[in-house]
Amino acid sequence: MGGFLRRWLVTFIAVFVAAYLLRNWLTYTDLTALVVFALILAMLNAILRPLLIVLTLPLSVLTLGLFVLIVNAIVFWLAAAIVPGIYVRDFFGAFLAAIVVSIVSYFANRVFD
Repeated sequence: MGGFLRRWLVTFIAVFVAAYLLRNWLTYTDLTALVVFALILAMLNAILRPLLIVLTLPLSVLTLGLFVLIVNAIVFWLAAAIVPGIYVRDFFGAFLAAIVVSIVSYFANRVFD
């Protein structure tokens, strides 16, 4: 399976699980919005996230890497702002959803490798 296609599929599964577990913080109108959101999130994670991690490297060093969780939440919230039909209640919801997506993505990548 192609690298980006696999990344998109894993992101879709992870976002679907996050939307199921965090119903109070993350909602979607239909499955199409979730598919588009997973595509946008995968693209932002491939393009924007590495740039943000490099720019915030001093903060990540000071916080022993915990600031990367904030970067993940920012990217998640940005993707939700771009895609109509995806609603994240607040930054804390984006933070929790980004953590769930990271954990599920880790295990899904283990399965697909």
